Amino acid sequence: MATLGLAAYGYGIRYEYGIFNQKIRDGWQVEEADDWLRHGNPWEKARPEYMLPVHFYGRVEHAKSGQKWVDTQVVLALPYDTPVPGYMNNTVNTMRLWSARAPNDFNLRDFNVGDYIQAVLDRNLAENISRVLYPNDNFFEGKELRLKQEYFVVAATLQDIIRRFKASKFGSTESVRTIFDSFPDQVAIQLNDTHPALAIPELMRVFVDIEKLPWTKAWDITKRTFAYTNHTVLPEALERWPVDLVEKLLPRHLQIIYEINQRHLDKVTALFPNDLDRLRRMSLIEEGGVKRINMAHLCIVGSHAVNGVAKIHSDIVKTQVFKDFADLEPEKFQNKTNGITPRRWLLLCNPGLAELIAEKIGEDYVKDLSQLIKLHKFVNDDIFIREVSKVKQENKVKFAQLLEKEYRVKINPSSMFDVHVKRIHEYKRQLMNCLHIITMYNRIKRDPMKPFVPRTVIIGGKAAPGYHMAKMIIKLITAVGHVVNNDPVVGNKLKVIFLENYRVSLAEKVIPATDLSEQISTAGTEASGTGNMKFMLNGALTIGTMDGANVEMAEEAGEENLFIFGMRIQEVAELDKKGYNAQEYYDKLPELKQAIDQIKSGFFSPMQPDLFNEVTNMLFHHDSSKYLCSLAPSRDPSRVLLALHPAKGRGCFFRCGLRS
Repeated sequence: MATLGLAAYGYGIRYEYGIFNQKIRDGWQVEEADDWLRHGNPWEKARPEYMLPVHFYGRVEHAKSGQKWVDTQVVLALPYDTPVPGYMNNTVNTMRLWSARAPNDFNLRDFNVGDYIQAVLDRNLAENISRVLYPNDNFFEGKELRLKQEYFVVAATLQDIIRRFKASKFGSTESVRTIFDSFPDQVAIQLNDTHPALAIPELMRVFVDIEKLPWTKAWDITKRTFAYTNHTVLPEALERWPVDLVEKLLPRHLQIIYEINQRHLDKVTALFPNDLDRLRRMSLIEEGGVKRINMAHLCIVGSHAVNGVAKIHSDIVKTQVFKDFADLEPEKFQNKTNGITPRRWLLLCNPGLAELIAEKIGEDYVKDLSQLIKLHKFVNDDIFIREVSKVKQENKVKFAQLLEKEYRVKINPSSMFDVHVKRIHEYKRQLMNCLHIITMYNRIKRDPMKPFVPRTVIIGGKAAPGYHMAKMIIKLITAVGHVVNNDPVVGNKLKVIFLENYRVSLAEKVIPATDLSEQISTAGTEASGTGNMKFMLNGALTIGTMDGANVEMAEEAGEENLFIFGMRIQEVAELDKKGYNAQEYYDKLPELKQAIDQIKSGFFSPMQPDLFNEVTNMLFHHDSSKYLCSLAPSRDPSRVLLALHPAKGRGCFFRCGLRS
């Protein structure tokens, strides 16, 4: 936004501990604290003059003047500002991150009666709000501290926004603004997923309880101010907070959410009378068992625009996940495909390629990536293609040296670098890649003299600390790697590396060195993906499903320049209707059967033969990602999984990644 010259603030929490550092010990993921502030942060500046109070707990009093939220516990939000400069345009935006601080009089009563230790311990409880980042692992965990974090960032941010709005006159003659009619014209708030959903009832609370606006006017202003970006279609990832927890922590907000819901359901009833099932589906409050607030529904009802982050994802949001809401207000739903910055993901991490491109088409592509289309003229220019190949090879040698130095692993820089790096999750299907590695290993063992393009498979990513299956998948990959890498028959033909502690700084090194980028999620599960774009921008070829932004990448580059396999989203839906039976595919694919049998028999874990029983059990009985049918030849013979079947034109990897 800074590069585009758009005035913007980014708001978040200044976590003391970021996402964990990952260590691999005996093949298992071990989490270590990421104390990223240990040596200070030279880019940030504390702004104690803008410190703000945030309230929790308490109760609601009914007074003549309206509702009052009283007897609250106060935590202070201390802002730290980081400048975000635009690219060569003298524009600087601000990222403001909030740090939790206990007020000086926090639990002073304990201190006054001599319990100094307890007073200090309680102070730490308040400051725990900004202590640690919960990793986003596409799974919802309803923890009170997480809800506190979500309200903390929202309450502090809205106070800050309103303070700035009141202080800036915009042609008004008032010294401090009290009329909010122009608020949506001056303030646009984008909700990044459902995590800041409480901003909607919080802004209503400020308008109605503090600024004394009538409900209808406050709601109109609120709705025109907010827009919501949805980031996932996985049902287990959508936030649903228990009503009891919200009532305890934020009693006034629960009342406001109930009021929003009542008015929303009245509107639905007027349009669809006697349709109780629709009312139940569209309610912000989910009944049955534990009553919960559906935060995505709150975001949709309280926003004037809703978008997904890739064309296919936005279609799913409209036609499946939130179909009832799209039927009610179709004009509200849009698409905004995610993007990446070429400044970091080409210029900075791959200066050799960036320079080559600039020599051919000039430097304007750095701000306008669509200019890369000018490279079409050079697709058959042998000198240029050789230069591009040379840059790729230099990047591969550099990365091989890094692996040898940091990980003590020796790999062949002339082999195909087949890379699959992202968070470890069942729907991202690192396990399917693992089944493919086992299949390649078995093929080499079966016929060692048969020609085989040497391949180094690099898999990396972190599993959320509580995600047991993801950790089992890491253990399996490392166990398979141990067998493959130490087999003298296989030699240098196939190597398997698990990249420990995958993070942005490591991505900047591996992505420019990649030949083949794995983007193999089940169609309809990956909202967008941005790693796919980073790889393509660096001249890697993509093997992938028609999911997320892969669809638009295929449109831009031409589907013939990607290795597309597996079911389309319609086929996934058809299979869901028919019923997915893993056994059927296991029985008819001998290579797949052999790979699964090896995992199950303890071939890769001889000391603990039943170590991976949970993994094979999941494949047969709890596999929502449909691994085994994706490994089967498609009914369309032109779309066969390249992983298990030889790829036509594989030599193009070594000719030039530019074709993609």
